Amino acid sequence: MPPQNVHVHVQMAGGGFGRRAIASSDYVVEACTIAKVAQTAAGVMAPIRTLWSREYDIKGGYYRPMHLYAAKIGFDAQGKISAWDHMIVGQSTLGGTPFEPMLVKDGIDGTVVEGMKEPYEIPMRLTVHHPKLNVPVLWWRSVGSTHTAFVMETLVDEIARTTKQDPVAYRMKLIGNDHPRHKAALQLAVDQSGYGKKKLAADRAWGVAVHESFNSVVAYVVETSVKDGTPTLHSVTAGVHCNLVVNPQSLEAQVQGGALMGLSMCLPGAAITLKDGVVEQANFGDYVVPRITDMPQIAVHTVPSADAPTGMGEPGLPPLAPAFANAVAALTDKSVRELPFKLA
Repeated sequence: MPPQNVHVHVQMAGGGFGRRAIASSDYVVEACTIAKVAQTAAGVMAPIRTLWSREYDIKGGYYRPMHLYAAKIGFDAQGKISAWDHMIVGQSTLGGTPFEPMLVKDGIDGTVVEGMKEPYEIPMRLTVHHPKLNVPVLWWRSVGSTHTAFVMETLVDEIARTTKQDPVAYRMKLIGNDHPRHKAALQLAVDQSGYGKKKLAADRAWGVAVHESFNSVVAYVVETSVKDGTPTLHSVTAGVHCNLVVNPQSLEAQVQGGALMGLSMCLPGAAITLKDGVVEQANFGDYVVPRITDMPQIAVHTVPSADAPTGMGEPGLPPLAPAFANAVAALTDKSVRELPFKLA
């Protein structure tokens, strides 16, 4: 068909969160194919709406790739890290796409390692392996930082607990002087939350995490409880450093939405599993999503800055899961090493 005969009606994407950026444009191809067949085979000269059912969407989608980490860390009684050997195994989301020439270097998908090591001054040897599996995968909001933040921040917290140090003070010491934005965001979240000053109920604990993604830093201080093996997130205090804030209400909404998405990957039962090559989940009866009763209180605070703004579309998601996990670990004295959480 000549290009001059094609008119594209741009549609609102809603919560695309990366799904709309797939290189194969599968849902667009499907819609065009159906419209063409309707016209040529049935003579239908009218707009055709193609709508996936929720069951089709869950069973036939593209999935956030599994990642397995193995870390060996040497540190002394003061928490000084002498060596950190780190291995990541996971599918590449960029391999075979138009992004591969730009973002896959020396066989390593750059999105898989984003957020590793920084801002901590630690000697790390990093190894990456990309197995080729037959599960279709794609990025999710905040891409590699969805797992790198979880692993880095839970391991740093575990070292602090093991050496009996305050997790905030330990992070401040480990960050050093080269990342002032991280320190400022973390300190703001700490100050605004009442961490270290407010006395919590006996069944509650603080959790802390800080992470930079897409050039913006978000720190979370959360308040959590665990009852009968079920974790509950009660409150979230965010310290944000994205340089100059252009639209405060938009920033607040992005952090709130990012925190909720971060919570969604923590809740027990929020996993896609396969059996004999078929996705086992089909609807919200067997796939857990956060309900309104799961939504914590969220307070968002920003570090004043006149520097050129960076962005707030995705950075609110990554540090939520590790902050939540660190609070659970403080309560149960058992590290959380899997997403979604498995506490039993």
